[in-house]
Amino acid sequence: MIPRLLRIFRGLAHPPVWVAGLIFLVAPLGGARAIDAGMPNPPASPTVVKVGVFLADILNLDEVNETFQVELVTVAEWEDPRLAFDPAAEGTEMKLFQGQFQFNEVFAGWWPQFVIINEIGSGDISAIKIEVRPDGHVRFLEARNVTLETPMRLEPFPFDTQTLEARMVAFGSNSGQVLLEVNEQMLGATEEHVMKNGRVNIAQWRLLNLDMVSGLSSQRYYGEARPVSELLFTITLQRESASVVWKVILPLIILVLLMWAIFWMEVDNLSDRLNVAFIGILTIVAYQFLIEGSMPRISYFTFTDTVLLYSFLVMCLSVLESLVLTTMCKAGHKTAAVRVDHVARWAFPVIYFAGLVASYLYYVSRY
Repeated sequence: MIPRLLRIFRGLAHPPVWVAGLIFLVAPLGGARAIDAGMPNPPASPTVVKVGVFLADILNLDEVNETFQVELVTVAEWEDPRLAFDPAAEGTEMKLFQGQFQFNEVFAGWWPQFVIINEIGSGDISAIKIEVRPDGHVRFLEARNVTLETPMRLEPFPFDTQTLEARMVAFGSNSGQVLLEVNEQMLGATEEHVMKNGRVNIAQWRLLNLDMVSGLSSQRYYGEARPVSELLFTITLQRESASVVWKVILPLIILVLLMWAIFWMEVDNLSDRLNVAFIGILTIVAYQFLIEGSMPRISYFTFTDTVLLYSFLVMCLSVLESLVLTTMCKAGHKTAAVRVDHVARWAFPVIYFAGLVASYLYYVSRY
């Protein structure tokens, strides 16, 4: 090639030689285009595209912003007879285009441009490849790091189970042009990967299920109000609740139990009884600020919120009980006040734990 270029440059002073040299240099580039399928339109109406999504890893789950970050490998297959070729003439059994340059600049055939509707940003494509078989069978592979936004139901927190969704469509194509179908083999591959590789599970969460279904969406994503073929990929995760139970809920319950020491104090000793009760109340307020920092800005109560509020009300009732007993003592009914205090020793724990159990059963069974 270098001697060839030198001969061309020596002839630049002579126009006929320069033109001939340019043609001689550029002519071989005409064969560099491996595929030319004409206009980049779908090969059929509709073109059936079998799609599978492989979950490589779950990187992050942000309950505050209701987002999650995952590494996905998308595999799609379809038939395009316009890309068929003779293996003997081409000298290969498969045409391969890999990397951003070959995909964007060399491959000239049609492909479905997949868009995840609830994706935040454009995502980072780490690898991309297209394989073309002699019969026109096309296989598309793409590895991408994506951040997705999905609504979360946190009412049973920390005993909640979240179903994360990724909605995928072929951008710019309605169901009459491109029809997406599920490749079930990819889901099976993901399940095997999860069983062999524990890093797919993120901290405080356990992967329960993966599913992918196809359907038609009536939502108007773009253009005319026509049905769009859509794939719904769901990831079901269950929270490992032990951390929150041991660090927040259990210490809170122990604090309430310790506060009930006032029921063994003298009924007319209002000062000491109030000191103990208000220490517990202030501690619950501090716990509430601790929980709010790790919870999303939601308009409904969670199980943890209910436990905090319920504990706060029980402690406030103990303050009211102490005030009533002091009033009774001043009125000369100390014996009756002592009997009331003895009943409270057992009534408060029974009512408190019954309320906790009822709240747990309500949130877990309903959500």
